[in-house]
Amino acid sequence: MQKYPMTGMTNGRGNCQGGIVVLALSGLAVLLLAAAAVWFFTCPCERMPGAYLSGEQIEEPVQDWGFANGVELCQIQTRSGILPHAINLNCMADANGELFLSCSQCEGKRWSTAALENPAARIRLDGQVYPVSLRRLRDSSELDNAWISRARKLANLRGQSANEISQRPDHWWSFQVTSRSS
Repeated sequence: MQKYPMTGMTNGRGNCQGGIVVLALSGLAVLLLAAAAVWFFTCPCERMPGAYLSGEQIEEPVQDWGFANGVELCQIQTRSGILPHAINLNCMADANGELFLSCSQCEGKRWSTAALENPAARIRLDGQVYPVSLRRLRDSSELDNAWISRARKLANLRGQSANEISQRPDHWWSFQVTSRSS
């Protein structure tokens, strides 16, 4: 930038370059904000967690969750701290219509830790969001029921039969899901 003696004025190139930098940084900030908003309201996506589950809110309590077996993955939203946390999980209903979530090596994961601290959650199935409560299963017979229900659902989705079901690993956690008022 050239400064003209006696007038204190410049040729203006410095101001133009500064304006371009400010404009570029502003554009980048807008893009980052838009990307964060899209992530916040549309994910979980594949293995990337999200935050808020959007969709049609269903307030009626669900007595029979059997329809969940036709949905490949469920999205669960828990809350720990300021922001909600949402991820994709296996969910499965047993023959009585009870719904379960399952997780391998679940201890210490953000969603499961949040569920243990605050059982109020939200679950999304096919674009519909239900307020639910989560209860970690610890009884072997309950865990086995959830494990068998999982095997049957996965086999059915793959067009197979669940003739042989492997033994449930010790590191496998399951949560019972029940409707709650929002």
